[in-house]
Amino acid sequence: MLRLLADENFHGDAVDGLLARRPGLDLVRVQDVGLRGVKDPDLLAWAAANGRILLTHDKTTVPDFANEQVRAGKPMPGVFVAHRMTIRDIIEEVLILDAASEQAEWENRVIFLPL
Repeated sequence: MLRLLADENFHGDAVDGLLARRPGLDLVRVQDVGLRGVKDPDLLAWAAANGRILLTHDKTTVPDFANEQVRAGKPMPGVFVAHRMTIRDIIEEVLILDAASEQAEWENRVIFLPL
C-alpha cells in the first residue's frame, strides 16, 4: 500500500473519491497535517520525513524542487503529478498504482499521470 500526501491544491473531489472507493487508502491532505501554505521545498521535506508520495497538479514548480532534492542526495519518496486529467481518471490511476506497486518503486521519481 502506498502512503500518500495530497498537496493543498489537489482537487478535493479526487481525494473524496479516492477515500470513498478505497476507505483504507493511506492518504492525508496537507490541510489535515497542519501544512497549509507551506512552500514546496518544505512540503517535500515533510513528505520525505513521513514517507509519503506527494500527489499534486503542479507541473511547474514541484517537479523541479523534487528533482533538486534528489540531486542534493536528500530523500524523496516520490511525486505523482496529475495534470489535465478528469477526476475520474485521477481516481482510477491512483487506485491502480496503490494496488499494483510498492512505495519503494517511486522513490526519487517524479511521475506524470496518466502513465
